[in-house]
Amino acid sequence: MLFDTDILIWMQRGNRKAAELIDQTPARCISIITSMELLQEAQKQLHHRIIKDFLQKLKFDVLPLSENIGHRALVYVEEYALSSGLTAADAIIAATAAESGMPLCTSNQKNFKPIQELELRIFKPGQGIAKG
Repeated sequence: MLFDTDILIWMQRGNRKAAELIDQTPARCISIITSMELLQEAQKQLHHRIIKDFLQKLKFDVLPLSENIGHRALVYVEEYALSSGLTAADAIIAATAAESGMPLCTSNQKNFKPIQELELRIFKPGQGIAKG
């Protein structure tokens, strides 16, 4: 399963349901953009090391940006940015999931819902996961 950035943030903030979800998922993946978003929020070099250790310890596979992912993300921005508020970062995450044939786990249903080819797993911080 591909995890959206928000799920990792929920876990880092101590959300037990997010931690359980990640722990129960054997194949954990994130887009390269998620890795960059997490690092971008770091305030100190130490935080960079903590984030990298966190991803490594939990055995997340970081999926790289490919030509196909980039092209699909561009199509998503053209199609959904105005109507649904899809950002470039979310388009790359969605395209990574679609190109990899993985469900996308997110608590941000609004921006991803219009993308028909995505298999969504909607995370609700107080409840856990539901099929989107």
